[in-house]
Amino acid sequence: MKPIRFLSATVVTLLMVGCSRPDSPLSTTPDTATAPAAPGGEVVVYTARKYQLVEDLFAEYSKTTGTQVRAVTDDAGPLIQRLRTEGADTPADLLITVDAGDLWFAADQGLLAPLENTTLAANVPANLRDPGNRWYGLAVRARTIAYSTKAYTPERFASEVKGYADLAGPAWKGKLCLRSSKHVYNRSLVAALIARYGEPKTEEIVRGWIANLATEPFSSDTLLLEAIIAGQCSVGIVNHYYLGRMIAEKGAVPIAIRWPDQDGAGVHVNISGAGLTTHAKNRDGAVKLLEWLSTPAVQARFAAANQEYPANPQAQPTDIVRGFGTPVQDPIAVAEVGKLQPTAAKLMDRIGWR
Repeated sequence: MKPIRFLSATVVTLLMVGCSRPDSPLSTTPDTATAPAAPGGEVVVYTARKYQLVEDLFAEYSKTTGTQVRAVTDDAGPLIQRLRTEGADTPADLLITVDAGDLWFAADQGLLAPLENTTLAANVPANLRDPGNRWYGLAVRARTIAYSTKAYTPERFASEVKGYADLAGPAWKGKLCLRSSKHVYNRSLVAALIARYGEPKTEEIVRGWIANLATEPFSSDTLLLEAIIAGQCSVGIVNHYYLGRMIAEKGAVPIAIRWPDQDGAGVHVNISGAGLTTHAKNRDGAVKLLEWLSTPAVQARFAAANQEYPANPQAQPTDIVRGFGTPVQDPIAVAEVGKLQPTAAKLMDRIGWR
């Protein structure tokens, strides 16, 4: 589990008294832990998005508006459980997660409040937000197909793989790498396939994937990409930004992206998004922060920090991401994908995807 960072002495005290766990060490950031409340008040954000990806934006917002942004970081599961435990006493005003499934679950548990907002409606496409306006997408990640350019030319690979279902065919026996089924990204992908094909057809596809595995599933997409480079497998399914980050760090690597199902439903996309908590103490401040995060200039930076696509179509991705192209995206609402995650998890467990 990621270490938890608390940026406010007030937040630290509340959480230690109310619901800290013995196995979760607490730490404070020395230069801000004892800072007095800002003139514009403060907004407390529970974020499963890594702190280094939002730190600069939060600091800028605090400096320019006078509203201090305090962040509590952890994985989505513990943060959602914390919100449930704290109830009306929670200090959190906003929840940020890195998957629509987590946002759907938080909303289903009554932890996120409806927010009808003309700015957010204009900035975030309908398929990237909750139909009940309880959460909004802020960045888009595509779960796509990556392959070895040492093993395949783009032309050859494109002729053999049109979509996700093709990787279930016998030609890919011993050539496919996957991440663990325990990760929410794969649950969301399988949920999207269920929405597209129905459960029986999806089970047939996923069983084919498991039969074609070159090795045991990996714990991360980064390890999977490294396995492709090493020749351990020749193809895998990953979030596009893992390759984007690898290129940003290392330069060119012998891996390319194949956008699946471009003649049909399109590539499965998911979001990093945010919702207003039901018991927000600074509702107005939280809404203003969320509106600011959805604006084109900020969206470009929010997405660039992780090599994602901005949710706001007026914002541009990085040069690396633009180099991947602009794929046809599955139009299914990410809220529907979140709702089908329990069904997807049962399917994956049933067929033995570990």
